Amino acid sequence: MANLILQLNDYRLTTAEILYHMPDHPKLLQQYLWQEYDLAPHFPELRRFLNFWEKKLDGRLHSVRVANKKLITADDIRHAREEYLIN
Repeated sequence: MANLILQLNDYRLTTAEILYHMPDHPKLLQQYLWQEYDLAPHFPELRRFLNFWEKKLDGRLHSVRVANKKLITADDIRHAREEYLIN
């Protein structure tokens, strides 16, 4: 239910492909995929995660690619025309 509420508040499913340098072998790159509901175009959740990464983790960031998709659009939500009650 929480995901539905986020989507109704314009959060989008966001996927980030994060490439980082391996701490023990800095010339090698490793891939990490991050996925969460976030607000485009500023992506506060992703920024919070990347700030955490830079402060707490050893692997230096190389690049981040972001894709997002709005799962619920205005066409998906409409008012009911009729309501039937069964007693």
